[in-house]
Amino acid sequence: MTKSDIIPTIDLFADGKNIGDLKVKWSDNSVPLGYHAVPIISLRNGDGPVVVMFAGTHGDEFEGPSALMRLVHILDVAALTGQIIIVPSLNFPAMRASSRVSPLDGVNLNRAFPGDPLGGVTEQIAYYVETELLPLADAAVDLHSGGKASVFAACTLATQTEARGLFRRNLDLAKAFGLPLVWILNGMVDYRSLNCAAARAGVPMIATELGGGGGVDPEITNAAESGLYSVLRHVGVLDGDALATPAPHLVEIKSDDHNLYATGEGIFDRVVSAGQSVKAGQTAGRLHYISEPERAPETVVFPHSGVVLAHTNRGYVQRGDMLMLVVQDH
Repeated sequence: MTKSDIIPTIDLFADGKNIGDLKVKWSDNSVPLGYHAVPIISLRNGDGPVVVMFAGTHGDEFEGPSALMRLVHILDVAALTGQIIIVPSLNFPAMRASSRVSPLDGVNLNRAFPGDPLGGVTEQIAYYVETELLPLADAAVDLHSGGKASVFAACTLATQTEARGLFRRNLDLAKAFGLPLVWILNGMVDYRSLNCAAARAGVPMIATELGGGGGVDPEITNAAESGLYSVLRHVGVLDGDALATPAPHLVEIKSDDHNLYATGEGIFDRVVSAGQSVKAGQTAGRLHYISEPERAPETVVFPHSGVVLAHTNRGYVQRGDMLMLVVQDH
């Protein structure tokens, strides 16, 4: 296996709080002879479980980075048994641009795994995570939200792996996080995602979708911070028990045909929000053909019953845009 060219400026095996960068070498007009920095923090107190926590895999999602930065500056290293490696903005070039994809190469990091050590910036980051960071981990967390384009009902994601023992550990992590909704990633999961990178590494992992809209929702960010502490207790890095919460509602996308996509271009006049239960035939909204004001609006209806997991945050949509993601019981 080719070793990654990305170099951390900190010793990931040293005790204490160590803060630095992952140095991603990439020569362009902005950084001709230097490196692009991805922040990394290690909190380590002796031997014990290692938890790797990511956020900012997409650069327009801010609840997760906010929750992780709280941990960086609140956690007492002396209270830990083991290590937490925190990457609060995995795609930092994208975050600086408030963009889902990297402005350096136009690539979506969560569709770039397993990466390429000789590829562009985004592929190099993916390769480093899969070959250098995940092998260190006893558990991993990747915090997402809907970004500027969409809004999700706050949920935890657990990948349904072929190895049933790993799936059980993923599900246990999701339950420990404490959100009432758990989205099971079944056969429709994208194999280029960080979730699947963790599955290939045999590392228990959860992701999240923490609302969205391109800002920081205080209530959801507070819940994410609480969930992170609960995961650390569940794994054994912190003393104490995980959150005692009711059994979560397990859901999955059973068919892409259950989701709603724009069939034309115009304003989507939405009447349903994320988290609502819906029935087949119920109106989701109306598509106004604003460039053809004489044309009657199209009523968009749900083809199947379920729960709205997410909806678009865009007012003006184009053919093929996601309007609603609809899930059913797992």
